[in-house]
Amino acid sequence: MNKNRLMKISILLLTVLLFSPYLYAQNYDESKVGEYTLPDVLVTESGKKITTKKEWEQTRRPEVLTLFEEHVYGQFPKKYDRLEYSVKNEDRNAMNGKAHLKEVELVITNNNKPVRINIVMFIPNNLKKPAPAFLLINNRSKRNTAASRDTLSEFWPAEMVIDAGYALAAFHVSDAAPDNKNTYQNGVLELYPEQINANNGMRAIGAWAWGASRVLDYFEKDKDIDAKKVAVVGHSRGGKASLWAAAQDQRFAICASNCSGNTGASLSRRNFGESVERINTSFPHWFTTNYKQYNSNENALPVDQHMLIALVAPRPVYVTNASKDLWADPTGTFLAAKEAESVYELYKLESKLPQRPPAIDTPIVSPPIGYHNREGIHDLTKYDWARFLEFANNHYKKNVP
Repeated sequence: MNKNRLMKISILLLTVLLFSPYLYAQNYDESKVGEYTLPDVLVTESGKKITTKKEWEQTRRPEVLTLFEEHVYGQFPKKYDRLEYSVKNEDRNAMNGKAHLKEVELVITNNNKPVRINIVMFIPNNLKKPAPAFLLINNRSKRNTAASRDTLSEFWPAEMVIDAGYALAAFHVSDAAPDNKNTYQNGVLELYPEQINANNGMRAIGAWAWGASRVLDYFEKDKDIDAKKVAVVGHSRGGKASLWAAAQDQRFAICASNCSGNTGASLSRRNFGESVERINTSFPHWFTTNYKQYNSNENALPVDQHMLIALVAPRPVYVTNASKDLWADPTGTFLAAKEAESVYELYKLESKLPQRPPAIDTPIVSPPIGYHNREGIHDLTKYDWARFLEFANNHYKKNVP
């Protein structure tokens, strides 16, 4: 076989691997979505209507959280024996003197088993008090968050965030759970082995969210970070994890979920883009064993993703899409955010979302619920980060340098 033919075959195979999700017979026609009925986020399993924030916090919120644990994301362990940290590398004059670089290793131990999570972080040097921060759950190459800054990626535009007066940190998902159906147990789940065979046991997405909470534990010990002003950010599968982290850990001040799609910010019951069956088939290691029973059976779910967004209330949440990323269902994401408004209303927080999805590149950056549908493909870009910064500024009423 000649080299040109071999090259063409290789390119064809690579194309199939990269775009195989789009080759499945999923619906991209709004007229074929059909009718569906969402669970009412403000009606309990026993049928009681929730009308106050006290009832939400004491009754319905714990119930919804438990439903997601049982049917979708799995249990979320709160206890561990020990957390230790050490600074492995430090540069107080990074970015030409604008930032303080720290590379920190966390060692979390439970039942004599350790897991190590490595943090790369930059803190602005011109602040006279602890810095508010953004924490990225990095599900892409570690080069995106290189401490050396020899790779400058829009996925993690650290210089832009530093210039805006915020600290920026990241950890890689592989430290918490490898994104692999055969090896995902090699991480956080070694600390909680009872979860592996449990039908409602935590899997990779849950482990990544758990890892974000452990980084926040560390931030509470770091005098350079304002741990009460930490936004958790994720893209795609990382965006699913950022929502689950913010739902579980109410210490996160803001949640940003970028292009997170099915079992992230978009409604599962809409027959549009990726389905529960497709996600469970392609990524069987992300969610509980229980979640598989809803393959082609979304209407039987006791929850939908508007309820996950609502779990972040009253804290601000920002969800996004990209115009060419129909797989992640931009309309379904917007509708989920709209459906979550009723819980924010219990806190007398008025959403600024319009009645219909806004035009492309028309961001809603006013808390408590932000949204945009950016022109482009499935990615995390400077445009997205710039909107997250605006949203955080509006929430904190922050004057930035």
